[in-house]
Amino acid sequence: MPLKYKIFLSTLGQWIFFGSIIGLVVGTTTNFLLEINDFLGDDIRAKRDWLIFLLPFGGIAIGYIYMKYGKVYSNNTLNDTAELNNLVIDAVHGKKEVPKRMGPIIYLGTFITVLFGGSTGREGAAIQMGSSVSATVNKFFKVNNNDKKLLIMSGISAGFGAAFGAPIAGTVFGMEMAALGKLRFEALVPCFVASFVAYYITTAAWGHEHENFIIKLVPEFTIVSFLKVIFVSVIFALISVLYSQLRHGVQKYSEKLSKKNHMKRAFWGGVIIVVLTLIVGSQDYNGRGLEMLEQSFEEKVPPFAFLAKLVFTVITLGSGFVGGEAIPLFFIGATLGNTLHTFIDLPMSFLVAIGLIATFCGGANTPLAAFLLAMEMFNGKGLEYFFVACIVSYLFSGHHGLWPSQKIFEPKSRLYNVPRGETIENVEKKKTGG
Repeated sequence: MPLKYKIFLSTLGQWIFFGSIIGLVVGTTTNFLLEINDFLGDDIRAKRDWLIFLLPFGGIAIGYIYMKYGKVYSNNTLNDTAELNNLVIDAVHGKKEVPKRMGPIIYLGTFITVLFGGSTGREGAAIQMGSSVSATVNKFFKVNNNDKKLLIMSGISAGFGAAFGAPIAGTVFGMEMAALGKLRFEALVPCFVASFVAYYITTAAWGHEHENFIIKLVPEFTIVSFLKVIFVSVIFALISVLYSQLRHGVQKYSEKLSKKNHMKRAFWGGVIIVVLTLIVGSQDYNGRGLEMLEQSFEEKVPPFAFLAKLVFTVITLGSGFVGGEAIPLFFIGATLGNTLHTFIDLPMSFLVAIGLIATFCGGANTPLAAFLLAMEMFNGKGLEYFFVACIVSYLFSGHHGLWPSQKIFEPKSRLYNVPRGETIENVEKKKTGG
């Protein structure tokens, strides 16, 4: 056999092997994350409203963990796990490394946040655990520098695919998350293997059942319907921008006031959430909010639910609590779609689904993964509409997003005067003169 074929088969075998290991471990740990989150959120917190008053003290605990154990120096570089998904993205670009302890720390922080009523999601924890597992595999097998990046991406894929029961979307998400305008197809095999293995471990081996959202009716394919979808997708894109800007603004302001003391930030953030909860008079916007998210597909929800969830999540995550941002964005987009149904003649469950996907797409800057997520989540219904919604949301959200470390390899459009190779964070600084 020629040498080039031996190298090809050897490399392919390694990617399948590493992807399988990562998928196996991440599938198991993600199932643990999902089950514990459900237990803490549904069986404990939902039946004990008084736990919300402990949220500020939970913030102190999270802050202490990150300040005491979250910072790791490697090769004269500080790797701060409090940077969350931004650290994972920097690791994909080879700027930093993901510490092995990142996974356990984010899990513990997420459990505390969910138990005491912070508004958060779960995919952030799954992604960071996936990256932590990949980092462990890299060090144990002494993987070369180029393949290290690919395995970090496969850890992202495994976490996302397992967390949402969407292995195809997970495959692409790992390749798409780190950069705008570039897909590293070299990572396709390990990302594919890791995502599918993690998904099947979570569902088939451990028997976890993911949430089921149903579109009852898809409108007929007409020019008018497509124009309506384009119009609402612009609105969903703009709400994702509002969320991202407020989220980063709260973080910067709280860091400035607390002089980057994570314990102080999270304590006062917890106090604000407690006050807001008392003002609202319910805990519908604490925790993950899955009950109202599911309700929005079936019946009308409070018209300003999307705004309340936005505020609760911005303060929770901006002040130093941890978790994920996908489910809060799902909630915001879905309930906004529910509200828009009053004014726009589209089937309610369909409009809610468009809002869920388009808002996530605008925030994450991952149009292909968002489209594939819609296909897996809604069983392929409304394919053309979701494709258009993702494109429109991606374009109109501009160069903003959940993760400032995302690199802009190609601007979204020539209409945006943005240089190549910059991160979203640097682009924002240049705009504001910071």
